[in-house]
Amino acid sequence: MKNITLVSFTKLLLCSLAFVACGGNKQEVQPVRKNITETVFASGSIEAIDKYNLSAQTEGYLLDLFVQDGDSVSTGQLLARIDNSSTEAQAASAQQQLAIAEQNVSSNGPALKELENNIVFAEKKVSQDKLIFERYSRLIVSDAASTIQLESSKLNYENSVSNLTSLKERYKTVKQQAEMSKLVLQATAKTQRNAALFNEVKALENGKVAKILKKKGDFIRKGDAIAMMANMNTLVAKLNLDENSIAKVQVGQNVHLRLNATKDELIEGKVLRIYPLFDEASQSYLVDVSFNTPLQFNVLGTRLEANIDISTKENVILIPRSYLSFSETVLVKGEKDPRKVKVGIRSTEYVEILEGLSESDVLQPLKK
Repeated sequence: MKNITLVSFTKLLLCSLAFVACGGNKQEVQPVRKNITETVFASGSIEAIDKYNLSAQTEGYLLDLFVQDGDSVSTGQLLARIDNSSTEAQAASAQQQLAIAEQNVSSNGPALKELENNIVFAEKKVSQDKLIFERYSRLIVSDAASTIQLESSKLNYENSVSNLTSLKERYKTVKQQAEMSKLVLQATAKTQRNAALFNEVKALENGKVAKILKKKGDFIRKGDAIAMMANMNTLVAKLNLDENSIAKVQVGQNVHLRLNATKDELIEGKVLRIYPLFDEASQSYLVDVSFNTPLQFNVLGTRLEANIDISTKENVILIPRSYLSFSETVLVKGEKDPRKVKVGIRSTEYVEILEGLSESDVLQPLKK
């Protein structure tokens, strides 16, 4: 048994249905029984899921622009350069300060070197004062030295030890402060280097320049979008559906599409995503459709029409829609009054008849 898919942009000939006579405005047809697929119509456009604005991270004049609309780019490729000499100067200054901090924390640093020399001298002083104190300690036993001399040598020795201890603590403090200063300046230098790198605008990933938003010579502020980028491997058909259709759509359903630019080509796809939020801008529900095969014509924003396969019904009675009145009646040959029928699936071309007609009935065109 043959199938009929109710696709609005598929022009089926009226005479594909059985008919009694085919003659201008007096054509008479008979209902036929065939399989039919219910579809939902939607319009939309080609979009990239992975699309982003490449924004400036600094401010200044757009000095160079190395790409044009439609150019393919690779990750890390230099796309533009912003003239901001202050960030480069700050980066150079921070690097110089870091070099000084690294020198200060080394053994050749001026402050530490001076303390090291003082410690060496203090250690010699401690050794000398210790010997003198020990000498007077021996002499006091034989009364060869006075108590005052012993006490004086002891005090000198203790002062020398205390001075040495103080110098060593001072050395630790100065070195610790130098190391902390170095860490702070390392972070500052890294921040300033990164800020200087922001003068160069680079691609975040492989893709295409969808649209250049600034031109050479423009003054750029931090956060301004310079170009719209798109990953062309993430193309979808973004459809707009009304409230009467969205409840019938499910992920995975087959979709038939035609681009306005290539209307002779039928493209197949599947429902990929149903967005959970009503789109206020378009006053519709949004649905993404993935393409079964890569698009040959892949210009972003290209308008398209689509039909989503909702369900298939087998062995149903169909009549041309032009034979059904707005009050859901038909003109049956041999009957004076219009006959009321119950209808199911509708399309721009055909109507499913649930009740009120048989295959033996002959329909006449509606009166104008």
